[in-house]
Amino acid sequence: MSESLSPSQRPAALQALEAEEFDVLVIGGGVTGAGIALDAASRGLRTAVVEAQDWASGTSSRSSRLIHGGLRYLYNLDFKLVFEALTERARLLTTIAPHLVEAQPFLWPLKTRAIERAYSAVGVGLYDVLSIVGAGGKKVVPIQHHLSKKGALEHFPEIKHDALIGAIEFYDARVDDARLVIQLIRTAVQYDAVAVSRAKVTALDKGEGGRITGATVTDLETGETVKVRAKHVIAATGVWTEDTQEMAGGTGGLKVLASKGIHIVIPRERLKATAGMFLRTEKSVLFIIPWQHYWVIGTTDTAWHEQLKHPVPTSKDIDYVLAQANEILEKPLTRDDIIGTYAGLRPLLQPKVLDEAKSTKVSREHTVTEVAPGMIAIAGGKYTTYRVMAEDAVDFALGSKEAKKRPSVTAGLPLLGATGFEAMVNQSDRLGAKYGFDADRMHHLLRRYGSELPDLLATIDEDPTLGQPLAAAPQFIRAEVHRAAAVEGAIHLEDIFISRVRLNSESPDRGGSAIDEIAEITAKALDWDEDRTAREKASYRARIAAELAAQEAPSDDAASEARMQADDIVGEGVLV
Repeated sequence: MSESLSPSQRPAALQALEAEEFDVLVIGGGVTGAGIALDAASRGLRTAVVEAQDWASGTSSRSSRLIHGGLRYLYNLDFKLVFEALTERARLLTTIAPHLVEAQPFLWPLKTRAIERAYSAVGVGLYDVLSIVGAGGKKVVPIQHHLSKKGALEHFPEIKHDALIGAIEFYDARVDDARLVIQLIRTAVQYDAVAVSRAKVTALDKGEGGRITGATVTDLETGETVKVRAKHVIAATGVWTEDTQEMAGGTGGLKVLASKGIHIVIPRERLKATAGMFLRTEKSVLFIIPWQHYWVIGTTDTAWHEQLKHPVPTSKDIDYVLAQANEILEKPLTRDDIIGTYAGLRPLLQPKVLDEAKSTKVSREHTVTEVAPGMIAIAGGKYTTYRVMAEDAVDFALGSKEAKKRPSVTAGLPLLGATGFEAMVNQSDRLGAKYGFDADRMHHLLRRYGSELPDLLATIDEDPTLGQPLAAAPQFIRAEVHRAAAVEGAIHLEDIFISRVRLNSESPDRGGSAIDEIAEITAKALDWDEDRTAREKASYRARIAAELAAQEAPSDDAASEARMQADDIVGEGVLV
């Protein structure tokens, strides 16, 4: 079975949607929906998953890009939640996605002597213990390390000398959130799931007794509709949960509120630190997270009452994050340091379901409930615990008896690129020498493609020009753009910039200077003519202008209005 999300895969998948009856239809292609699709498909269930936008286009491409237990939850005594998250962290680091999830040290700065160090050491120590227990007794990441003031400054020399008297170094992990989702979808397709992006559920279909028997799905690329028949429908639509539930017409369901979190991105060379920073702020927490070529700093936690599709940071949001970071930085960050911004919406689950009489399973962080006969919804949770949420959703849909016959296998199931990753790392020097790539380039490629790297290198063997760096973004090579379109399901130029070659949030012009070159490679991979290529370029340039205008706006409503000045590349109908 092919795992490629290729140009030919999508038409075939659309045909399969209408031709077959599925055991499970998943609505939503974020990390939860993608996880559900893989969980169901790997149990042997005939599975389909549809997403109204690109894969991971919502919250799942706009997170803090962390896989973490949630150290702050310990201070709320949420031991079960932290243990669950740390167990999943260990699985991702060792088995599920070791190529995409990388251990990362952080500093917890201490401001007072003795009591705070002891208090914090107990908290971080418990974090370490839960981590080891969750990993089956193995030490997957190093345990806490206490630093003097001098030691802390060696790890993070830019911190204000009076901002701490020492620090505790602890470990969590980081992830390219959008890439993990894409790999979940591709792995589900490997197990025969049918996956279609830019396909919107416009109605839920009912049979006798009002049971949900499937959905009407509109292909937003053509405007055509297909009827999808399914024994079980699972909605994993995040902040759109209530909209999806309304189509079912039942009295059950979940209540979800949208909370905006924003991040800024600054160049890697701006801070010489070797560890990240974890700070508790008045309103939220602040992570200063190092990546290979940049730092991500955030986040905020504010109610969002505007349109849900394109949340954006405001000037006020950006100033807040800068101010919080500058509380501890010797040389303050300014707007001139910022090379990117992005905003995402957390689906905050409210305490009660809409109909308490409906069957429901509630965890600390997520809830699964029956919306109507034949349909369930899941919401809440953390990115880190997507796999647990997926398992719960499929178990709930099947019922306890059938779930025991078909148990989840995803706890030990590697994603594409994970199997043989360490062996591929051992080939790094040899492959780098063969293709003229330095150690920095090889680390970048291995951490994106894992053991699938030979597939990318094979395209360079066929066309050596694909081995060249992008002129305007030399951290990426042309082969990465080609693979995004040929294998990773990108069907529009913006799909590449936002979720695959992530220049939308990692360059000051949001990738504008690379548009022509990336469009040229994409057009060849997707067989676009000159008119289609020109439309794609114009659309993405309009998006850039709207996003740049939005981040200068003073308020949510003004920022949202500025962002909506750019039309989507596809709307409710046809790409014209």
